[in-house]
Amino acid sequence: MRTRPRYIRHFIIAMLHGMAFSVLVPYALSSCKDNSTNPYKDISLEAFSNFRDSRYTLDIEKVAQLTSQMARADHDTTQTDRTTRRLYRDTFRPVWIDRYGIDSRIDTLLSYLKTVEEIGFTTDAFFVNTIETDATRMKSLDFADKGNDINHTAARLEYLATKALLRYATGQRYGYTNPFHYLNRLDPAHDDSTKRVTEYRHLFDIPIERPDDAFYANALALRDGESLGRFLRLVQPHDATLEELQRQLGETTSEHRRWLLLSNMERHRWRTKKAEDTNGKKVVVNIPAFMLYAYSADSVMTMKIGCGSKKTKTPLLTSEISRMDLNPLWNIPMSIIKKDVAPHAGDPRYFNARRYFIVERETGKRLDPSIVTAQMLRSGAYRVSQEGGEGNSLGRIIFRFDNKFSVYLHDTSSRRFFNQTVRSVSHGCVRVERPFDLACFLLGDDADEWTLDRIRISMDLEPQTNKGKAYVRDTTRTRKLINSKTINPKVPVFIVYQTLDKNADGRWKEYADIYGFDAVMRRELRPFTKR
Repeated sequence: MRTRPRYIRHFIIAMLHGMAFSVLVPYALSSCKDNSTNPYKDISLEAFSNFRDSRYTLDIEKVAQLTSQMARADHDTTQTDRTTRRLYRDTFRPVWIDRYGIDSRIDTLLSYLKTVEEIGFTTDAFFVNTIETDATRMKSLDFADKGNDINHTAARLEYLATKALLRYATGQRYGYTNPFHYLNRLDPAHDDSTKRVTEYRHLFDIPIERPDDAFYANALALRDGESLGRFLRLVQPHDATLEELQRQLGETTSEHRRWLLLSNMERHRWRTKKAEDTNGKKVVVNIPAFMLYAYSADSVMTMKIGCGSKKTKTPLLTSEISRMDLNPLWNIPMSIIKKDVAPHAGDPRYFNARRYFIVERETGKRLDPSIVTAQMLRSGAYRVSQEGGEGNSLGRIIFRFDNKFSVYLHDTSSRRFFNQTVRSVSHGCVRVERPFDLACFLLGDDADEWTLDRIRISMDLEPQTNKGKAYVRDTTRTRKLINSKTINPKVPVFIVYQTLDKNADGRWKEYADIYGFDAVMRRELRPFTKR
């Protein structure tokens, strides 16, 4: 049984008591003059039910019918809005109203909803005016207007208050958009525009937290204004960068700047599951900045990167760098084989010049390029690889981490693009400007000078130790001393997309929306910003 203040219950009881008083008091006065038996001694308030005014009586069945109609007519498609529809479409378990009216939780909810303009949204997206007007009607029993009888008012208030609560609480706790949905349905997996799109390239695999049924149930189970207020305080994001961006939002008058801030604020609402702390080390690649940041406990190292082109975007992900391989073999992705390699099938000069070789997957047997057809290469039954070493597309070193995309950080044999401002040049992997420096950062104290020299020699770099220099002078020795080196402990890596971010010296800098993700974000946030 809920013990909370009621706005209508008191009116109905007072009304019934008033009617009872007007009937009983005259009889009571007259009975004082004689000793006749009181025929109304066992009367109760239920005896006056016929005197109730239907204008002020809630019909719960009617309210249930009306909320079901609202749910069926609601076409908003977010996960949160679908949850609201599901709650009211087929069953009715009222959250905000019962036969006695509404309680103070509505006021608590409204106090939070009215703050959404501070984060760049409109109160219309949270139905603030309608909820407030209907709450006032319920409190003042003002149901005179057409279409605003008590049942329609209660149903509208019930449905919209739930929808607004779940929108706001979910948005503040998990973000107002779902990148898994829209970033993974952006680029078709094939290039033929005449085909019906049935598959998309996945571009987002950052493990962010998402709402579940338990979160929604908890939000709707709070019984009083105080517990609801406590819940809404707890769902607020606690991110210093987000707070700074919000402050800038309040100061800008530029529409371009406003959307730039809104897009990056939303990204900071996504709560990434924490990676293990590895002595304060992490590697962050910001795609729009074309930069890599290697953070240690007290410093940051920066270097330029090249990333995927707009057609072959580098996916956003998090993982842990676990190994580096020297002079790696490059197994050419099937997408590149189909587009770039297959047209040269049967031409040994093309394959020999690039040090490509062809292997039958089933047998592991190398094939003569002159007998291979384009159809064979496109069938998937054959692997095309490039020998490691000089001229290899992966360069002399690759940094590996688990991911679904076969994407890594690596060196490159073509370094001229690092002089360009726009460096979206790869098929998806991230090419790093100073791979040896990154190797030193990842190994840290785990590598002595001789280990580092062995890496230098394997990369055809100048050794720094006397032992290394002597090794290079000895022409009888093989030059590739290390094939692979484990990173222990593993170092977290984050490939992110921030078009407004602080650079290494702490100053805010805007970057071009090279993949168009800000434009997509704007579309997703538009329902919350319409004025």
